Amino acid sequence: MPTPTKGHRLGGSPAHERHILANLATALFQHGRIITTEAKARRLRPVAERLITFAKRGDLHARRHVLTVVTDQGVVHQLFTEIAPEFSERDGGYTRITKIGPRKGDNAAMAVIELVRGEPVAAKPRRRTRRAEARPAAAAAAATATAIAQPEAAPDEAPEAAAPDEAPEAAAPDEAAELDESTEVDDSAEADEADEADDSAEADDGAEVDDSAEVDDRAEVDDGAEVDDGAEADDSAEAGASGGAGDAHPGEAKIVDEADAERDQDA
Repeated sequence: MPTPTKGHRLGGSPAHERHILANLATALFQHGRIITTEAKARRLRPVAERLITFAKRGDLHARRHVLTVVTDQGVVHQLFTEIAPEFSERDGGYTRITKIGPRKGDNAAMAVIELVRGEPVAAKPRRRTRRAEARPAAAAAAATATAIAQPEAAPDEAPEAAAPDEAPEAAAPDEAAELDESTEVDDSAEADEADEADDSAEADDGAEVDDSAEVDDRAEVDDGAEVDDGAEADDSAEAGASGGAGDAHPGEAKIVDEADAERDQDA
Protein backbone atom coordinates (compact mmCIF):
# COMPACT_ATOMS: atom_id res chain seq x y z
CA MET A 1 0.00 0.00 0.00
CA PRO A 2 1.45 3.38 -0.96
CA THR A 3 2.28 5.88 1.73
CA PRO A 4 -0.55 8.38 2.23
CA THR A 5 0.24 11.89 1.11
CA LYS A 6 0.42 14.68 3.64
CA GLY A 7 -1.86 17.68 3.51
CA HIS A 8 -5.40 18.23 2.33
CA ARG A 9 -7.01 16.01 -0.29
CA LEU A 10 -7.80 17.26 -3.74
CA GLY A 11 -11.57 17.48 -4.13
CA GLY A 12 -14.13 16.33 -1.58
CA SER A 13 -13.36 12.60 -1.26
CA PRO A 14 -10.64 10.06 -2.01
CA ALA A 15 -12.50 8.90 -5.11
CA HIS A 16 -12.77 12.47 -6.35
CA GLU A 17 -9.03 12.91 -5.81
CA ARG A 18 -8.27 9.76 -7.83
CA HIS A 19 -10.40 11.00 -10.71
CA ILE A 20 -8.73 14.42 -10.67
CA LEU A 21 -5.24 12.87 -10.83
CA ALA A 22 -6.34 10.44 -13.58
CA ASN A 23 -7.67 13.30 -15.72
CA LEU A 24 -4.50 15.35 -15.15
CA ALA A 25 -2.31 12.38 -16.14
CA THR A 26 -4.36 11.80 -19.28
CA ALA A 27 -3.99 15.46 -20.29
CA LEU A 28 -0.25 15.39 -19.54
CA PHE A 29 0.37 12.31 -21.72
CA GLN A 30 -1.84 13.71 -24.50
CA HIS A 31 -0.37 17.22 -24.68
CA GLY A 32 3.09 16.79 -23.13
CA ARG A 33 2.69 19.77 -20.81
CA ILE A 34 -0.18 21.32 -18.81
CA ILE A 35 -0.69 24.36 -16.58
CA THR A 36 -2.23 23.70 -13.19
CA THR A 37 -1.84 24.73 -9.59
CA GLU A 38 1.41 23.96 -7.84
CA ALA A 39 -0.30 21.65 -5.34
CA LYS A 40 -1.93 19.55 -8.09
CA ALA A 41 1.34 19.42 -10.04
CA ARG A 42 3.24 18.07 -7.02
CA ARG A 43 0.54 15.42 -6.44
CA LEU A 44 0.47 14.48 -10.15
CA ARG A 45 4.23 13.94 -10.55
CA PRO A 46 4.55 10.55 -8.72
CA VAL A 47 1.37 9.22 -10.36
CA ALA A 48 2.51 10.10 -13.89
CA GLU A 49 6.05 8.79 -13.41
CA ARG A 50 4.75 5.50 -12.02
CA LEU A 51 2.55 5.07 -15.09
CA ILE A 52 5.55 5.76 -17.36
CA THR A 53 7.55 3.11 -15.51
CA PHE A 54 4.77 0.57 -16.17
CA ALA A 55 4.71 1.62 -19.82
CA LYS A 56 8.47 0.98 -20.11
CA ARG A 57 7.84 -2.67 -19.19
CA GLY A 58 5.56 -2.97 -22.24
CA ASP A 59 3.84 -6.24 -21.30
CA LEU A 60 0.11 -6.93 -21.18
CA HIS A 61 -0.14 -6.80 -17.42
CA ALA A 62 1.46 -3.34 -17.38
CA ARG A 63 -0.94 -2.14 -20.09
CA ARG A 64 -3.98 -3.36 -18.15
CA HIS A 65 -2.67 -1.70 -14.98
CA VAL A 66 -2.31 1.64 -16.79
CA LEU A 67 -5.83 1.28 -18.25
CA THR A 68 -7.22 1.23 -14.72
CA VAL A 69 -6.00 4.82 -14.28
CA VAL A 70 -6.00 6.26 -17.82
CA THR A 71 -9.18 5.03 -19.45
CA ASP A 72 -8.50 6.56 -22.88
CA GLN A 73 -7.05 3.76 -25.00
CA GLY A 74 -5.63 6.19 -27.55
CA VAL A 75 -3.59 7.96 -24.83
CA VAL A 76 -2.45 4.58 -23.45
CA HIS A 77 -1.31 3.54 -26.91
CA GLN A 78 0.59 6.81 -27.28
CA LEU A 79 2.16 6.28 -23.85
CA PHE A 80 3.40 2.76 -24.69
CA THR A 81 4.53 3.40 -28.25
CA GLU A 82 5.88 6.98 -28.21
CA ILE A 83 6.55 8.25 -24.68
CA ALA A 84 7.95 5.14 -22.95
CA PRO A 85 10.65 4.39 -25.59
CA GLU A 86 12.01 7.93 -25.22
CA PHE A 87 12.68 7.27 -21.52
CA SER A 88 14.29 3.85 -21.98
CA GLU A 89 17.72 5.14 -20.91
CA ARG A 90 16.43 7.38 -18.11
CA ASP A 91 15.91 5.99 -14.61
CA GLY A 92 13.25 8.27 -13.17
CA GLY A 93 12.82 12.01 -13.39
CA TYR A 94 10.44 11.96 -16.32
CA THR A 95 8.67 15.22 -15.48
CA ARG A 96 9.63 18.79 -14.65
CA ILE A 97 7.68 21.39 -12.62
CA THR A 98 8.20 25.10 -13.28
CA LYS A 99 6.54 27.81 -11.19
CA ILE A 100 4.92 30.62 -13.17
CA GLY A 101 3.51 32.88 -10.46
CA PRO A 102 0.12 33.40 -8.87
CA ARG A 103 -3.17 33.12 -10.71
CA LYS A 104 -5.41 36.13 -11.14
CA GLY A 105 -8.55 36.08 -9.10
CA ASP A 106 -7.73 33.76 -6.20
CA ASN A 107 -3.93 34.31 -6.21
CA ALA A 108 -3.27 30.56 -6.29
CA ALA A 109 0.31 29.46 -7.02
CA MET A 110 0.46 28.17 -10.60
CA ALA A 111 3.02 25.86 -12.22
CA VAL A 112 3.73 24.11 -15.49
CA ILE A 113 4.32 20.34 -15.42
CA GLU A 114 5.79 18.81 -18.55
CA LEU A 115 7.48 15.66 -19.77
CA VAL A 116 11.27 15.79 -20.11
CA ARG A 117 11.50 14.64 -23.74
CA GLY A 118 14.34 14.98 -26.22
CA GLU A 119 16.94 15.92 -23.59
CA PRO A 120 20.23 14.04 -23.19
CA VAL A 121 20.59 11.82 -20.18
CA ALA A 122 23.21 12.93 -17.67
CA ALA A 123 26.39 10.90 -17.86
CA LYS A 124 26.97 8.36 -15.13
CA PRO A 125 29.77 8.94 -12.62
CA ARG A 126 33.24 8.39 -14.05
CA ARG A 127 34.18 6.00 -11.28
CA ARG A 128 31.49 3.50 -12.19
CA THR A 129 32.20 3.90 -15.88
CA ARG A 130 35.88 3.21 -15.39
CA ARG A 131 35.13 0.12 -13.37
CA ALA A 132 32.69 -1.13 -15.99
CA GLU A 133 35.28 -0.55 -18.74
CA ALA A 134 38.13 -2.01 -16.71
CA ARG A 135 36.45 -5.36 -16.14
CA PRO A 136 36.26 -6.38 -19.85
CA ALA A 137 39.77 -5.03 -20.44
CA ALA A 138 41.12 -7.00 -17.48
CA ALA A 139 39.34 -10.14 -18.65
CA ALA A 140 40.81 -9.76 -22.15
CA ALA A 141 44.30 -9.17 -20.77
CA ALA A 142 44.01 -12.23 -18.51
CA ALA A 143 42.88 -14.38 -21.42
CA THR A 144 45.81 -13.16 -23.55
CA ALA A 145 48.31 -13.82 -20.77
CA THR A 146 46.90 -17.31 -20.25
CA ALA A 147 47.15 -18.06 -23.95
CA ILE A 148 50.79 -16.89 -24.04
CA ALA A 149 51.73 -18.75 -20.85
CA GLN A 150 50.43 -22.07 -22.20
CA PRO A 151 52.42 -22.83 -25.37
CA GLU A 152 51.77 -25.96 -27.35
CA ALA A 153 54.30 -28.46 -25.92
CA ALA A 154 55.09 -31.89 -27.35
CA PRO A 155 54.49 -35.01 -25.22
CA ASP A 156 58.26 -35.69 -25.03
CA GLU A 157 58.95 -32.22 -23.62
CA ALA A 158 56.48 -32.63 -20.72
CA PRO A 159 59.11 -33.89 -18.17
CA GLU A 160 61.47 -31.08 -19.15
CA ALA A 161 58.68 -28.55 -18.65
CA ALA A 162 57.99 -29.98 -15.20
CA ALA A 163 61.59 -29.36 -14.06
CA PRO A 164 61.35 -25.52 -14.04
CA ASP A 165 58.17 -25.82 -11.99
CA GLU A 166 60.10 -27.74 -9.35
CA ALA A 167 62.94 -25.21 -9.34
CA PRO A 168 61.00 -22.44 -7.57
CA GLU A 169 59.84 -24.96 -4.95
CA ALA A 170 63.46 -25.98 -4.30
CA ALA A 171 64.59 -22.37 -4.30
CA ALA A 172 62.03 -21.45 -1.67
CA PRO A 173 63.82 -23.33 1.21
CA ASP A 174 67.16 -21.80 0.12
CA GLU A 175 65.66 -18.33 0.27
CA ALA A 176 64.16 -19.10 3.67
CA ALA A 177 67.56 -20.35 4.94
CA GLU A 178 69.27 -17.20 3.65
CA LEU A 179 66.69 -15.06 5.38
CA ASP A 180 67.22 -17.00 8.64
CA GLU A 181 71.01 -16.64 8.38
CA SER A 182 70.77 -12.92 7.69
CA THR A 183 68.41 -12.56 10.65
CA GLU A 184 70.83 -14.45 12.92
CA VAL A 185 73.77 -12.32 11.72
CA ASP A 186 71.84 -9.16 12.42
CA ASP A 187 70.89 -10.42 15.89
CA SER A 188 74.49 -11.37 16.70
CA ALA A 189 75.78 -8.02 15.47
CA GLU A 190 73.25 -6.21 17.63
CA ALA A 191 74.24 -8.37 20.65
CA ASP A 192 77.97 -7.61 20.08
CA GLU A 193 77.25 -3.90 19.83
CA ALA A 194 75.24 -4.04 23.06
CA ASP A 195 78.08 -5.90 24.85
CA GLU A 196 80.66 -3.41 23.61
CA ALA A 197 78.50 -0.53 24.79
CA ASP A 198 78.16 -2.14 28.24
CA ASP A 199 81.95 -2.77 28.47
CA SER A 200 82.74 0.80 27.49
CA ALA A 201 80.27 2.10 30.06
CA GLU A 202 81.83 -0.07 32.79
CA ALA A 203 85.36 1.04 31.78
CA ASP A 204 84.29 4.67 31.95
CA ASP A 205 82.80 4.11 35.42
CA GLY A 206 86.00 2.37 36.60
CA ALA A 207 88.19 5.17 35.26
CA GLU A 208 86.09 7.75 37.03
CA VAL A 209 86.36 5.78 40.32
CA ASP A 210 90.20 5.52 39.97
CA ASP A 211 90.49 9.23 39.27
CA SER A 212 88.43 10.06 42.36
CA ALA A 213 90.56 7.69 44.49
CA GLU A 214 93.79 9.30 43.24
CA VAL A 215 92.44 12.75 43.99
CA ASP A 216 91.52 11.66 47.53
CA ASP A 217 95.00 10.13 48.08
CA ARG A 218 96.68 13.30 46.87
CA ALA A 219 94.54 15.41 49.20
CA GLU A 220 95.41 13.18 52.16
CA VAL A 221 99.15 13.30 51.33
CA ASP A 222 99.04 17.08 51.11
CA ASP A 223 97.25 17.30 54.46
CA GLY A 224 99.86 14.99 56.08
CA ALA A 225 102.73 17.01 54.66
CA GLU A 226 101.25 20.24 55.99
CA VAL A 227 100.83 18.64 59.44
CA ASP A 228 104.46 17.45 59.44
CA ASP A 229 105.70 20.89 58.40
CA GLY A 230 103.70 22.54 61.24
CA ALA A 231 105.07 20.05 63.78
CA GLU A 232 108.65 20.62 62.64
CA ALA A 233 108.18 24.39 62.84
CA ASP A 234 106.86 24.11 66.38
CA ASP A 235 109.78 21.87 67.37
CA SER A 236 112.33 24.27 65.91
CA ALA A 237 110.70 27.22 67.72
CA GLU A 238 110.84 25.40 71.03
CA ALA A 239 114.40 24.35 70.46
CA GLY A 240 115.40 27.95 69.70
CA ALA A 241 113.73 29.17 72.85
CA SER A 242 115.39 26.57 74.99
CA GLY A 243 118.75 27.22 73.38
CA GLY A 244 118.43 30.93 74.02
CA ALA A 245 117.68 30.34 77.67
CA GLY A 246 120.74 28.09 78.09
CA ASP A 247 123.06 30.68 76.52
CA ALA A 248 121.79 33.42 78.85
CA HIS A 249 122.74 31.60 82.02
CA PRO A 250 126.47 31.00 81.18
CA GLY A 251 126.90 34.65 80.12
CA GLU A 252 125.49 35.89 83.36
CA ALA A 253 127.84 33.55 85.27
CA LYS A 254 130.88 35.01 83.44
CA ILE A 255 129.85 38.58 84.26
CA VAL A 256 129.50 37.66 87.92
CA ASP A 257 132.91 36.06 87.90
CA GLU A 258 134.49 39.11 86.26
CA ALA A 259 132.85 41.40 88.84
CA ASP A 260 134.18 39.29 91.69
CA ALA A 261 137.65 39.33 90.14
CA GLU A 262 137.68 43.14 89.85
CA ARG A 263 136.57 43.40 93.50
CA ASP A 264 139.45 41.14 94.53
CA GLN A 265 141.95 43.26 92.63
CA ASP A 266 140.74 46.47 94.24
CA ALA A 267 140.99 44.91 97.58
